Amino acid sequence: MSLWARVNQLPQPVLEQIRYIYGNSFPIEVRHYLAEWIEDRLLNVPVYQHEQDSAYEQEAATFLNQLINELERTAINLPEDNVTGRIRLNESARNFRQLFSHNPVQLYSHLINCLQRERQCIAYPEECVNVQDPEIAEVINGLQQLQMLVRANENDNRNLVKDYEHLLLEIHEITKNKAQMEGIDNAQLREHARAALAQQERNVNETVTLITGKRLNLVDNFRKTIQLTSQVQEKVLHKYLTQWKINQGFAGNGASGMSASNLDTIQAWCENLAEIIWNTKDQIRLAMKNKSKLNIEEPNLPDFLPQSLVEVTNLLKSLITTTFIIEKQPPQVMKTNTRFAATVRLLIGNTLNIRMSNPLVRVSIISEAQAQATQQSNKASEQSCGEIMNNTGNLEYNETTKQLSVSFRNMQLKKIKRAEKKGTESVMDEKFALLFQSSFAVGHGDLVFSVWTISLPVVVIVHGNQEPQSWATITWDNAFADINRVPFHVPDKVSWNLLAEALNTKFRASTGRSMTPENMHFLCEKAFRASLQYPVSNDLTITWSQFCKEPLPDRTFTFWEWFYAAMKVTREHLRGPWNDGSIVGFIHKSKAEDYLLKCPRGTFLLRFSDSELGGITIAWVNESNDGQPQILHIQPFTAKDFATRSLSDRIRDFEDLFYLYPNKPKNEAFDRYTTPPGQPRNRNYIPSEVRAVLMPSNNNPISYPNTPNSYGHLQSPDASRDTPTSGYNLENDQVVNHLPYQPLADLELENIDMFASSYT
Repeated sequence: MSLWARVNQLPQPVLEQIRYIYGNSFPIEVRHYLAEWIEDRLLNVPVYQHEQDSAYEQEAATFLNQLINELERTAINLPEDNVTGRIRLNESARNFRQLFSHNPVQLYSHLINCLQRERQCIAYPEECVNVQDPEIAEVINGLQQLQMLVRANENDNRNLVKDYEHLLLEIHEITKNKAQMEGIDNAQLREHARAALAQQERNVNETVTLITGKRLNLVDNFRKTIQLTSQVQEKVLHKYLTQWKINQGFAGNGASGMSASNLDTIQAWCENLAEIIWNTKDQIRLAMKNKSKLNIEEPNLPDFLPQSLVEVTNLLKSLITTTFIIEKQPPQVMKTNTRFAATVRLLIGNTLNIRMSNPLVRVSIISEAQAQATQQSNKASEQSCGEIMNNTGNLEYNETTKQLSVSFRNMQLKKIKRAEKKGTESVMDEKFALLFQSSFAVGHGDLVFSVWTISLPVVVIVHGNQEPQSWATITWDNAFADINRVPFHVPDKVSWNLLAEALNTKFRASTGRSMTPENMHFLCEKAFRASLQYPVSNDLTITWSQFCKEPLPDRTFTFWEWFYAAMKVTREHLRGPWNDGSIVGFIHKSKAEDYLLKCPRGTFLLRFSDSELGGITIAWVNESNDGQPQILHIQPFTAKDFATRSLSDRIRDFEDLFYLYPNKPKNEAFDRYTTPPGQPRNRNYIPSEVRAVLMPSNNNPISYPNTPNSYGHLQSPDASRDTPTSGYNLENDQVVNHLPYQPLADLELENIDMFASSYT
């Protein structure tokens, strides 16, 4: 059953959550009609950590082109009566071509995350039900109430303007009548005119009192509007947008849940707020202008309009400066002279005429100290500690997505100036950040704002061997940084359970499957160099030094280096078997032996080597000379070995291995990943292939039929590697010739009987 078929059996609230995850940019109909096609291509792709890699970008571009072609093909093949489906699929193909041709990685990564989320919802449906956040309802209701208030204020202001106009006419009439009264000679008529004038003045005074009351009521409504706007804006910016930014750090460690639809929702809220604030500002200005025309109110009445104008302007400033965000973060481990990308977006770009000016955005790289100074002064620094090429671009408005953004796709860091190191600090501990800054006018150009935003911290390297320690710095920062911290402070000691969660997230994103609780406990004991009770207490803490600075006992590498190497070799060479659960991986050697001693001969399991970085070894049950079960360990394989022959092919080669622990035939577990035999490239040559064989060590001789005595010269395994003296040494990958049928005497190959008996 396909993943999508299982998803559609979930409860309705979970289905609604999944539809929300996909967002408006990817119609759920596309997921439905192309379910198997999408899953065949993306289901086993990990949540990639290096989206700047050219290979990854090429994969994304290829996928986008294939997706568009498949949509058009599927639309043609739909039944003729399914007109709606055809229209929807063709429309989606056009939109994908327009929206993502310049940035296919955006769609590619989004779909991979969505499939990961689907898997989570199937495994834990109760955790995926989106319990309606009551504060979301408060935001929506608050915006609706504000829109009603703004319309009411606008109507009251309009009526007040009419009242002012009528009042001016009455005042003008009184002035005219006063002049006419002075010209009346008849005392009786003059007295009558004076009485009429007095009545007019009383009417005007009553009108002034009425207008003053209306104006004060309008001012009070302005203040209520500003107060409610402030409350709603506080929730939108400092809860939901802040949480979105925090999730960016978690996503840097591989966490899913970063949905484009979340940001689109926040943008819609921010655009509503911008319009509400700007309309309120205009109405306050109009009220101040109308009031200045008549200086007839009582002098002891307080005038709140100037203060209200200041408050609403401050709200606008806060909204504009906070909604200038980095939608796509730059790579957090950045190599000099390597192309990288980033995207910034202004969430209120569809309002206030900002999109008409296409503001220029400039990018620079700053040190930790410069980031601190920028935050403290709330002013973008003019300083830089490096040189970035292709570091300017204009914010452009996309009519389809309704977004004002700029994507920097070809930036390069040419050089970097580092700070002086203190104590044991290294260049892999030093954090930098990218500073994005711009300025633009809003409205009719009467207000100019300078905006800036700082990226998540980055570590700058010059060589690939600096990556592991650099990722330790970034992983710790992404997991434990506080949103309101001084850049880029992180705690030196954290809860082990929180770190374990971060490591599990990172491993799952990189390889496709989470670690088990037993795996996690093994990591805990390895990190603390001790046996610990399961489960460990929440009070257990680990220091930065224990995590990635102090070498493991009797080793030259740290806990993080060991974990990172295991993750890397799994991602690059063992992903399929790991996702199938065929690799235990994280288990003590002694526990693996205890498990295997209860199993029949030929049962094996795979575990990560304790002594070889990025090594994986096979432990299996054999019989000793006295017929007792004996656990043997094959010398660990590394990425270099897998470049020659895959793990699955090697397991197929080893005839002493029968069952994957506990009792699964090895062909059922690994045959789907083995390499099919290839056709000879030229029939004039004898084809050959590489196979793996187990070579007996001096301490553990073993004989195969017709095996020549020349094997006796083989050396024991290197003592520094994770191989016991009773184990086998995989001395060499042997080249095996597959011979066409002809008399053996004609081949003139020595020891042909050895090859025949050892490999057939």
